[in-house]
Amino acid sequence: MTVFAVYGATGHTGRLVTADLLARGKDVLVSGRDPDALAALGTGRIMPAALDDPHALRAVAEAADVLIHCAGPFAVTGLPVATAAVEGGCHYVDHAVEVHHVKLLFDTFQERAQHAGIAMLPSVSFYGGLGDLLAGAVGRGFPEIDRVTVAYHVHNWMMTHGAVETARLLFADTDRISYVDGELNYGFVEPRQAIFAFPPPVGPRPMIAPVPFPEAVTVPRHTRTKAVEAQLTAATFAEEQAFASENVDPAERAASEFTIAAMVLAGRASAAGYLTGRDLWSAAALASVEAAVRLAGGAAKAGVASPGEAFDAVEFLTTLADRGAFTLELPDQA
Repeated sequence: MTVFAVYGATGHTGRLVTADLLARGKDVLVSGRDPDALAALGTGRIMPAALDDPHALRAVAEAADVLIHCAGPFAVTGLPVATAAVEGGCHYVDHAVEVHHVKLLFDTFQERAQHAGIAMLPSVSFYGGLGDLLAGAVGRGFPEIDRVTVAYHVHNWMMTHGAVETARLLFADTDRISYVDGELNYGFVEPRQAIFAFPPPVGPRPMIAPVPFPEAVTVPRHTRTKAVEAQLTAATFAEEQAFASENVDPAERAASEFTIAAMVLAGRASAAGYLTGRDLWSAAALASVEAAVRLAGGAAKAGVASPGEAFDAVEFLTTLADRGAFTLELPDQA
């Protein structure tokens, strides 16, 4: 039977991922740094592994067919777990939003993953992953695109400890990666305030633009475009609960509301698509589990890929919508 390992299983995302795998009847192995916390999950099969113990991490990978990495910040945790996966010969999925980690996997693990016969999919999560898939779905049918904008409207986001640490690292980073004029650029980009017109009832909203999400690296891998930019509603981080909700219960944390938009401009033509729903954490978990199950079934070739590169974006998003992750609205040509 296929074994799915969840690293960071005691965190909020890890618990959601584990629960969804178990609901699908999968054989689940939970891992992380705290043996007592893992045992308290009551899943039965546990393999503790600290980030500074490569032998224990590799043992987890060798025991699994697919490893879903849920423990951020990935700027810190990503490399040791990804290394264990490629050395242990199991497929790898993570929830990273950090663009440098994502690019590192593409730059340094491509040949190693191909040689090992495994697929590695970074950023199969809410931020980054769903935006990448939506951009690919909306951009389908355009031979060449001038600009792709992925815009996130998030209300009542209650961040976990890992999310707070990740946000601090992201916005303190001056070595940004952007995609302009058909190529990657490196260096600080001064954020500006923009307005993005979401569909009703959200409507036009002030945005932080750009935000350092992975779409600048991932979208050009499957969509022919001259520029890619991710944006986030300015009010998201201004809301009082955003940075003060590390200890809320899961039911409260599930109360977020979101709309993700992908806008494609190609000459005088344009197209847009939207994902709308509640509980961004659940949407992220469902996306990573769906990807992991598909990898276990051989649905992606060996190597490192973005979700929109590995899978048919329209079909993948439609599957998630059918599972209740969000409501999906795509243009006719998609």
